[in-house]
Amino acid sequence: MPEDALWSQFFNPPAVLRKLGLISRCGDAVDFGCGYGTFSIPAGKIIRGNVHALDIDPAMVAATQARAQAAGLVNVRAQMRDFIADGTGLPAGGADYAMLFNILHAEEPLTLLREAWRVLRVGGRLGIMHWRYDPTTPRGPSMAIRPRPEQCRSWAQQVNFRQDGPELIDLPPFHYGLVFRKS
Repeated sequence: MPEDALWSQFFNPPAVLRKLGLISRCGDAVDFGCGYGTFSIPAGKIIRGNVHALDIDPAMVAATQARAQAAGLVNVRAQMRDFIADGTGLPAGGADYAMLFNILHAEEPLTLLREAWRVLRVGGRLGIMHWRYDPTTPRGPSMAIRPRPEQCRSWAQQVNFRQDGPELIDLPPFHYGLVFRKS
């Protein structure tokens, strides 16, 4: 992860969450790879349920916990978790929203998508955001592993998600998004 000051310049988290279908009547949400809490904290301000902010890096979990506390949020639950190897530890069908933001370049994208499917209730939404497939972006994974939107769409459909909304959502300045629903 780059330094937080640099990282935060790449996003408008409330706008991203809105465009990717997170709404106030949402119950629980899961942030796979929460990092600094860039999206977990704004999500906690939007939804009525809890945000399960998961990351493998203890420093990122601590940063998210500190931000939640500073914001007075009691509904952000940061936890260290290797969710690729061990799953989220959350009950099946208990979440309304799952965030896979800048993470599907991982070695096992289908494992991540299957776990998102498992934790979502029927009708729950999955938001996917990733770096554009453009070598001029200032950050992001190497082009060799950076997924294109059609790859993300194909992976999600392999796990039985159905697309919910526009074919592609522009998330300036460097990202795109997709929204899916568990049917």
